[in-house]
Order: sequence, then structure tokens, then C-alpha cells
Amino acid sequence: MSIISDKTRINGKIRAREVRVISDSGEQLGVMNTREALSLAMERDLDLVEVSSNSTPPVCKIMDYGKFKYEQARKAKEAKKNQKLVVVKEVKFKARIDKHDFETKADKIEKFLAKENKVKVTLMLFGRERMHADLGIKILDQIAERFSETADVDKKYFDKQKHLMLTPKK
Repeated sequence: MSIISDKTRINGKIRAREVRVISDSGEQLGVMNTREALSLAMERDLDLVEVSSNSTPPVCKIMDYGKFKYEQARKAKEAKKNQKLVVVKEVKFKARIDKHDFETKADKIEKFLAKENKVKVTLMLFGRERMHADLGIKILDQIAERFSETADVDKKYFDKQKHLMLTPKK
């Protein structure tokens, strides 16, 4: 079934003289005057809804428009509920980091990966540290080695900002 927008013409708002009518059971009733189609819909206590305004003549369907909108909203809500939100957490390391600080940040990364979040590990270099980036890259390599079994590691050392992307393995 096609998605009908909020700007859909229903009942008296349909402007065309003649329309192709589809009944509520799905059978085609053929091309008829808009007034006839509207009276047919009123007899069945339903709405006449313009489904396709681009065709000649426009296609209209006899249906309960309120119920149809409710079903569409429910389907959209269900689809939204089933989709998974990807969260990217960032942990920054400096080139000159102490062992304890390294372990603390590595534990934090472990917690993020346990919650199935992606983790971006960034290397921050200041001043002359940029000339000796290899010292910082060793730290990123240690992180990559530590989490190689629990996460997929994507290294980006060639960029101006050097970082790793850790994606939890399923």
C-alpha cells in the first residue's frame, strides 16, 4: 500500500471531475463522476481518498481514512522501535601518558565496547610532539593490540589527526 501524505485530498477536497475508483475491498469500480464516487463512499460510511493525483483521471480509493492514518503511524512507530542507534564515544590519549592513566582509559574503552558502542580513540599531539608522532602511534598500537580480540580495529594514522575506530565484534 502506498504512503499517503498529510496533504492528501479527501471527500469534498477532490477537485477532478472524473476519478478512477477502487472500492474498500480492492476491486476497481471504474471511472465515474466525483460526486457519484463521493455518494458511494458516503453510503458505505467511508471516505473517498485521492491516492494518485498525477494519473489521468486521478485514482481514488474508498477507505476509512482515520483508521488508515492510525495504521500508518503505528507501522512507523514499530519501525522506529526496531532500529538500533549507533553511539560513538571518544577517548583522547596524549603522547606522554602515564601507565595508570593509560589503564584507566583502557578500562573505560572496555566498558563502552561492552555496551556495544563504537569507540574513537584519538591521539592528541601538542607543539614539538607533532614532530615525534611515532611515540603517540605506539600508544595507539598498544590500544589496537589490546582490543584486537573484542573489537574490529580501523587505523587512521595518515590523517592530520591520528585515531583508531573500535567497533565491537558480534
